[in-house]
Amino acid sequence: MPQIKSAKKRLKQSLVAEKRNSAYKSRMRSSRRTFLETLETGDLEKVKETYADYCSALDKAVKHNIIKRNTSTRSKTRGAAKVRAVETAG
Repeated sequence: MPQIKSAKKRLKQSLVAEKRNSAYKSRMRSSRRTFLETLETGDLEKVKETYADYCSALDKAVKHNIIKRNTSTRSKTRGAAKVRAVETAG
């Protein structure tokens, strides 16, 4: 445990940030999982809806510096390619 007052405060801040960051990461991962599960059904309308939710979760994670912008862009591009594959198949 920290002895210095500023170190105690820093520990407290880092614990709060860790909790907040894990919530954003969890939302991001859950929306990705939902999107991938929806892809398997092939329902184009539902796929587009879950893709939009996934993109939103990624954008919010970037906004709060949870993930880097390029990571988000790469994930959205790969997701869009999967949506296009469903469009052409259906």
